[in-house]
Amino acid sequence: MVVGQGYVGLPVAMRAIEVGFEVTGFDVSDDRIDSLAAGSSYVEDIADAELQAALASGRYHPTANSRDCKDFDFAVVSVPTPLTEGDPDLSYVENAARSLAPHLRPGATVILESTTYPGTTEELFGPLLAEGSGLRVGVDFHLGYSPERIDPGNQTYDLVTTPKVVSGVDEASLERVQWFFDQLCDETVAVPSPREAELTKLLENTFRHVNIALVNELAMFAHDLGIDIWAAIDAASTKPFGYMRFTPGPGVGGHCLPIDPSYLSWQVKRSLGTSFRFVELANDVNDHMPDYVVRRVQSAFNDRSLPVRGQKVLLIGLAYKRNTGDARESPSMMIAQQLQELGADVLVHDDHVRPEQHPVNTTAVKLTPETLASVDGVVFLVDHDDIDRGQITAHAPWVLDCRNRLPTGDSVIRL
Repeated sequence: MVVGQGYVGLPVAMRAIEVGFEVTGFDVSDDRIDSLAAGSSYVEDIADAELQAALASGRYHPTANSRDCKDFDFAVVSVPTPLTEGDPDLSYVENAARSLAPHLRPGATVILESTTYPGTTEELFGPLLAEGSGLRVGVDFHLGYSPERIDPGNQTYDLVTTPKVVSGVDEASLERVQWFFDQLCDETVAVPSPREAELTKLLENTFRHVNIALVNELAMFAHDLGIDIWAAIDAASTKPFGYMRFTPGPGVGGHCLPIDPSYLSWQVKRSLGTSFRFVELANDVNDHMPDYVVRRVQSAFNDRSLPVRGQKVLLIGLAYKRNTGDARESPSMMIAQQLQELGADVLVHDDHVRPEQHPVNTTAVKLTPETLASVDGVVFLVDHDDIDRGQITAHAPWVLDCRNRLPTGDSVIRL
């Protein structure tokens, strides 16, 4: 049983089918289940052919009916954990526990994968399972936590090749959780308890969040000082020790960076009564990068004695991450909105992102020489591999390159 058939849960389900398990894939979205039942994948890392093969095996059963959540030996819960008004929203985790509990049998194993604050598995998720089933955690059924490490679009490290951190509420639970993921992954890494596993995920994403904020703030200062931040980053990257390369960008998106570190900050504030200053500062810097990009667009028009109002601005890239169609929390959305508020006519191009996810009141266009020549300015936000970068510099009047991926030219302004 895999609860949640999104970009984390669906790969788990497909891999479990591949190694021989029978899998029920439960999701509350009827649209998702209809798509899966038709053999049409909405997760870019899962091809239609892989999904169709799983269906043809007779061992994959997608469903939106909680009554089908029965007779499982293992249940993996991979549901969203968003922020609501700045606080963790664990309603999806709670609902998943309530859906599974009536079907929980003695000897079964339940594994939470959703990113959350330390203590969730043992203090919230486990008690809900026990309450709804009448069974005892660690006595009648096994319980563990294993943070997802899915990186959409990564062609090198996937569910199988990325080491999987595993934990259990007791030794027997850890043994069952580790055995399960040993079937799916090349390597598992055991930690002492679910709290350490929960913190591992938050540590990984907070590390990235803070370092991205560092280079984003350096990029702003370097521009004002007339220093080429990209040249400095390239030079620093030649050091074989004590340095890890991070690059500036228009902001952060997806679930991991804008949201996950805030779970840790929230827990520190709630439990210890103190602020996690690194996270709060990183949030402040990264949250305001879209504002900075818009100011740079305004500056580019000012240099040409033009207002932003009435100008056609083309945004290239709407996803939060290259080579994916995931637009969750994407900074491109905020940039589009702010440019519209300044009176710009905003055009967008991203063949990876579905039209219904495009910013409101924007015009989707194909990336052609005619389109590029017809606009007043271009903002290159996401460096998808399928974008013809040379075409942009050849035909756009000017372009603000937020990724340092375009050929150098008189028309290119780097972030």
